[in-house]
Amino acid sequence: MRQQRRPLLTLTSILTAATVLAACGGSDDSGGTPEASDGPVELTIATFTEFGYEELLKEYEAAHSNITITHRKTGQGGPHHQNLITKLGAGSGLADIEAIEEGHLSDFLDKADKFNNLEEIGPDGVTGERWLDWKYEAGKAKDGRLIGYGTDIGPLAMCYRKDLFEEAGLPTDPEGVKGIFATWDSYFAAGDQFVAASDAAWFDSAAQNYNAMVNQLEVGYFDREDNLTIESNPGIKESWDKVTAAVSRGQSAGLTAFSNEWNSGFKQGAFATKTCPSWMLGVIEEQAGPENKGKWAVTDAFPGGGGNWGGSFLTVPDQSAHPKEAAELAAWLTAPEQQLRAFEARGNFPSQVEALESPELLAETSEYFGDAKVGELFAAQAKKVTTAQYKGPGDGQIQENVTTAALQSVEQGTDPSQAWQQVVDGSKRIAR
Repeated sequence: MRQQRRPLLTLTSILTAATVLAACGGSDDSGGTPEASDGPVELTIATFTEFGYEELLKEYEAAHSNITITHRKTGQGGPHHQNLITKLGAGSGLADIEAIEEGHLSDFLDKADKFNNLEEIGPDGVTGERWLDWKYEAGKAKDGRLIGYGTDIGPLAMCYRKDLFEEAGLPTDPEGVKGIFATWDSYFAAGDQFVAASDAAWFDSAAQNYNAMVNQLEVGYFDREDNLTIESNPGIKESWDKVTAAVSRGQSAGLTAFSNEWNSGFKQGAFATKTCPSWMLGVIEEQAGPENKGKWAVTDAFPGGGGNWGGSFLTVPDQSAHPKEAAELAAWLTAPEQQLRAFEARGNFPSQVEALESPELLAETSEYFGDAKVGELFAAQAKKVTTAQYKGPGDGQIQENVTTAALQSVEQGTDPSQAWQQVVDGSKRIAR
């Protein structure tokens, strides 16, 4: 899920040429120029947390004298998506552009008929080649309707505390730790070695690892016919068994992600490793604080290969009175040039191929993480993801409300087999 965060990185230079082009309305490659309307056009866009659009929307208005834009922004994703569901059902009240976070997308793909097909109403030249394949395909419903233009992504790497690794006799340089992070088996095996030699935990939260493992599976909680697979998909139970076994061996700090205790854990060195989407670096820097600068490192390895955690889509509900103009604005906001500027403003990692290959992005480093080449690192991690796992209706609810709670209970002493039955029963209730 996208979490509210402060900017992580600042581009070494603003893309001046792209900015001038965008202010003039853009080209086909950047979403095109909205066609002139008979009268003024009022557009609304609804987002949550931080998309980095504030200055971009002002710029778009300045370049299009007949368009005014109202930006509705909520602080958290949960209320935003619940509001979207309510207004979809009511048939009124939605913005012309509604942002949907990838963890909630499955709740709307089965309502695709309530959204415009962007492949039909979007500007000429805005095609799937703009995005990474898996990001573009994730915005499509089963009937092929494209309901969302992809915004940012959260490619996964691993972050770790170099000082805690050294104290436990583990390698500390990014190349040396790659063997530890090669597979989940090697990761948990290293965790046994670590906890035997350290007072710190190996990882922060069982749910954080488990969710990443399940998201790597070819089939997740639902198959493409929307059948619940919680009991028929062996990979889900295998992931559960590996994570809960690691908990029983003392590897988890048992912290609830994004809680006050979890935040403090970064500063106190409560755990040694962290699943790290690109945006997590900013969270670590903020929570660990300046006193831990240089202790955290990031490596371009992740157990089981690549993965993604986070990112959103811009949709145009069929309630919009100006769907063409809304699609043109959404296309412009998700063009490579604007995605790089949103990255500059808020650290949101681009999903567009051209942006991922830009010299400005690839040259980005993080002083806090030992001058790691984070732009190049996460661009490479993004390309390791080959397909988007299908998410059936209720997928996000199962992750947030069922498996996370069950794993927290295991960390508090519940028998894993008992907690697993809670997962099965809870998933079935949601899937009905």
